[in-house]
Amino acid sequence: MAVVHEIHQLSRLNRWTQTISAFIDVTKPKILMMLSFTSLCAAFVAQRGIPSKFVIFAMLLSASLSAGGSAAINMWYDRDIDGLMERTAKRPIPAGVIHPSSVLRFGIVLGVLSVVIAFFFVNPLTALLNAVGYFYYAVVYTMWLKRRTPQNIVIGGGAGAFPILIGWASVMNSLNVTAWLMFLVIFLWTPPHSWALALYKNNEYTKAGIPMMPVVKGPRSTKIQSLMYMALLFLCSIVLYISGNFNTFYLAGAIMFNSALLYCTWRMWKEKDHLFIWAKRTFICSLFYILGVFSAMVIGII
Repeated sequence: MAVVHEIHQLSRLNRWTQTISAFIDVTKPKILMMLSFTSLCAAFVAQRGIPSKFVIFAMLLSASLSAGGSAAINMWYDRDIDGLMERTAKRPIPAGVIHPSSVLRFGIVLGVLSVVIAFFFVNPLTALLNAVGYFYYAVVYTMWLKRRTPQNIVIGGGAGAFPILIGWASVMNSLNVTAWLMFLVIFLWTPPHSWALALYKNNEYTKAGIPMMPVVKGPRSTKIQSLMYMALLFLCSIVLYISGNFNTFYLAGAIMFNSALLYCTWRMWKEKDHLFIWAKRTFICSLFYILGVFSAMVIGII
């Protein structure tokens, strides 16, 4: 009997562990880490140093709850198409690990907590930005743009840039030109980053009926537009140096990382449309771009 009881206990523990892991997964923790990183960098740049530890903790907590909550709503709403694509089929809802209604409630609770924490422990502007960022991703992008227009990534790119404004506002309780230019860096980075992924996952998006740019306009048009956004991103990064009072370390970093991503995007454009070697390399390079450029921003204020 003791052995049977122990087996039941282990089984119950395993179910609890699996459930907790599923709730963590619906917040898209890898993306959450990147968003938290950019938000933290914005706070450092706004302060031109190290902000209050309490403010940083409250800001990161509220921003993470906002981003994680909206990601949960995204997974709840997209559960039908997630099951059709190989890269998303193992997510908790299509895999049957967690019930959709639980994810919906979880996402709403996280969003509410985000605003409450920011309002009482940071400032009202940060609370408002958390709420707007949450609504932008969960409703504007997920429920309106994603399935209706190939411009879904372009217009929806603002959702991923909101943590910049949240980080800045948490320290300054206001926004200025530098904050908006940092916002614009993420906004302009999103199309070449996301379209590189969409190019080599085109068959999956087609199967799911999502009108990503390669699905609607084809790979050639997508690559040309990626180059255009990359050129604008390069220019924005330089303008940020001019107007943001950064030192030459940031300028050097911006030139280096923008040149690397521009080169990858150019090679992707040169590549034949049935090949995806440089699309994959561009996607990977774009991830390092965020780490490099935003690190250079922080070092560039010293």
